Amino acid sequence: MINRNSTQRLIYLSKTFRSVAVVGPRQSGKTTLCRAVFPEKAYVSLENPDVLEFASSDPRGFLSQFNNEKGAILDEIQKAPHLFSYLQQILDETKNKGLFILTGSNNFLLQENITQTLSGRIAYIQLLPLSLEELKPDNFLKNSYAWHIFTGGYPEVISEEINPADWFPNYISTYIERDVRQLKNITNLSLFTKLLRMCAGRTGQILNMSSMANDCGIDQKTVASWLGILQSSYIIYLLKPYYNNFNKRIIKTPKLYFYDTGVVCSLLGIKRAEEITTHAAKGALFENMVVSELLKERFNAGESDNLFYWRDKTGNEVDVLMENAGKLTAIELKAGETISSDYFKGLDYFSGLLDVDIEKFLIYGGSQTQIRSNSTIIKSWKP
Repeated sequence: MINRNSTQRLIYLSKTFRSVAVVGPRQSGKTTLCRAVFPEKAYVSLENPDVLEFASSDPRGFLSQFNNEKGAILDEIQKAPHLFSYLQQILDETKNKGLFILTGSNNFLLQENITQTLSGRIAYIQLLPLSLEELKPDNFLKNSYAWHIFTGGYPEVISEEINPADWFPNYISTYIERDVRQLKNITNLSLFTKLLRMCAGRTGQILNMSSMANDCGIDQKTVASWLGILQSSYIIYLLKPYYNNFNKRIIKTPKLYFYDTGVVCSLLGIKRAEEITTHAAKGALFENMVVSELLKERFNAGESDNLFYWRDKTGNEVDVLMENAGKLTAIELKAGETISSDYFKGLDYFSGLLDVDIEKFLIYGGSQTQIRSNSTIIKSWKP
């Protein structure tokens, strides 16, 4: 097992709350992490038809098996939403911390049920695929960012050295056939797949649902609904616009990214890492990799998403903004390995608009770390 940076956070929360939910995309390592941290707990997968039937027909009897000091890990709990009401009673009557560890690959279903029944009784961890930081200790970190974009961060692909060109098509197919059907009764899966591929082609772009609806042959309400499914199951990520203290000439529509670049590469038909260096989407894929790394860093530390982008209607843009306690960090992302003066234009323009100190970073495809005279810190993509 590759050590996960969220391990200590999970241990801490299990000693503070009566239950902890670990959520994230399928195959991101949720089960492996939970079983490694809590080897004494019974492990129950609700994807097992027999287990699910027991939990559905006799939820009280099912949970009574684990109502002891050790508790249990309940995997893919969103498949049995009726259990949450019974869990509420058990958690209300116990003083044991970390009694039930819940995992799930659908954030919408989990959040809905947790908010309704377990609010205040449960803590939350979002576990995304492996970060570059997590790959360092076991020497899985390569010198090529194209390799990491193509391979993505799913543990099985990396630890088992599976060819991403073989693994991801099956992952995507399984996701569409199983998870999408569970979330919503979509009769035309081919159109849903077309929209998903369309999203890959628009990675790093400002979301335009009207254009997507026209190109896909569906209405905007359907596009919005299907994008919601892709968000809640940790396939796509929408980077929010930052428009605090700005006028109406600021873009207020999110940008489209994926949680894992390996998924994007597969949807784009990229078969080898080497293809990325000459691909038209090279810059967008590099941006996507860094945005997902920044998200992983936040989530692994138990912090919420605080990422934004900024763009005005004349084209001035900052790729990523982070706001912490009123302090702004502005980040420019460039795939090029040679630093150009043009790389700093967006950062300098944005910092000139505000009468506050802004921490400025340029993350690029090269290997050097520098501090420029305009107070911009230049960092390599490698952690």
